[in-house]
Amino acid sequence: MKPVFFRTLWGNTAPFAQVAREAADAGFSGLEGPIPTDPFKRSEFLDTLLANQMEWIAEISTTGFAVPDPGSTPQQHLDAFERILADSFGANPRFFTSMAGSDLWEFAESVWFLEKAHAIAMRYGVRVGFETHRSRSLFHPIVTKNLLSELPQLEITVDFSHWCNVCERLVLDELPEVLALCARHVLHIQPRIGYDQGAQVPDPRSARYRTPVEAHLRWWEALWAGQAERGFAESTMTPEFGPDGYQQIFAATDFPHGDLWDFNRHVAELLRARFVGR
Repeated sequence: MKPVFFRTLWGNTAPFAQVAREAADAGFSGLEGPIPTDPFKRSEFLDTLLANQMEWIAEISTTGFAVPDPGSTPQQHLDAFERILADSFGANPRFFTSMAGSDLWEFAESVWFLEKAHAIAMRYGVRVGFETHRSRSLFHPIVTKNLLSELPQLEITVDFSHWCNVCERLVLDELPEVLALCARHVLHIQPRIGYDQGAQVPDPRSARYRTPVEAHLRWWEALWAGQAERGFAESTMTPEFGPDGYQQIFAATDFPHGDLWDFNRHVAELLRARFVGR
């Protein structure tokens, strides 16, 4: 099994051609993000993928973006899920990843929604990883464990950084059974490094954050092993250090701390050193 890296489009403001060229130069094989809704941007994006022979992982946010629209119902989320999936389907993504549902629903509502969303994906003949994301249905490790027990057919996109923030600790070290369960369901990995007070350490290169970096590497190794046992030939990974409140800002200047593309390339290099040739 080999790692295959994708570059996130989250927060990107550069032309797609530049993003793709930089990604290819860094050894990334594709891009991850939602299909552009603007027809001209969409055409530019798809032309860029073709010109650079890059794959694409399509994102689905079921209402809102990272956070669902206030008061949105399971049916509204399901409608959004199918609409975005159908809109992206013809562009032939490798698979889909979805920030899906809401953390404010009753458990039964999340079960209903995820079961229906998975059935839609099966009808289209595509794979979808439902993301372990704050504010969404898989926002917490125990809730996720219970949902996967109810819906063993689900595959997940794993971003453990959210759970570190929600639980205010490196929580998977206390829940080896949940880590093992994730390894049996993981489709895709978004390797961002969280810590007790945030879903993104200020700088993954800093010795100050060595403990969370090493914890996440252990957890990703468990996911890697789980995928290998399930017969995966490749493990897809999208390092996802991003803006929008995740990145620390110097208050006096409003200047961001560090370069996000540097952070994401650094995480990819950590993972290459850990997994290539194994």
